[in-house]
Order: sequence, then C-alpha cells, then structure tokens
Amino acid sequence: MNKEKDLTWKVKWVSTIILILAMILTSQNIYPYNLILHIIGILGWTYVSIVWNDRALIVINSVGLAIFSNGIVSYLVKINLLE
Repeated sequence: MNKEKDLTWKVKWVSTIILILAMILTSQNIYPYNLILHIIGILGWTYVSIVWNDRALIVINSVGLAIFSNGIVSYLVKINLLE
C-alpha cells in the first residue's frame, strides 16, 4: 500500500469511529460536543472523498459540514458568544 492510500485508509477509519461516537453523543443529547465530533468526522470523510474524487461523497459531506457548522454557530449565538 502506498503512503497516500495508507493515509486515506487511516483517515477513513478514524473518521468513521469519530462519526459513530458523535452519533452516540447525539442519542444521549450531549450538545454541542456531538456537533463538534460530527464536524471532525465529516472533515475527515471530505478529505477521503476528495482523494477518491467521489462527487457523491463530496456533496453529502459538504452539505453535512454546512449543516453541523450552522448548528455550532446557532449554539454560540444562543450562549452570547457571537453577537
């Protein structure tokens, strides 16, 4: 396995584990840590999808990143950090 494929493989699996942990936090309503983990996992999968040149994965992860980022901004506005 070459270095790029090895890195992509590691990022893919670490990101998958992070996303599973984020889903567990979401099911337990642990907010906003669930959003932060989702963003980290999605960033990893966005990297993988770009390396693979998989447009469907690029689209779904970009949309997910926008949605979860919006959730973080909403949270920061709610606690008066962004006003």
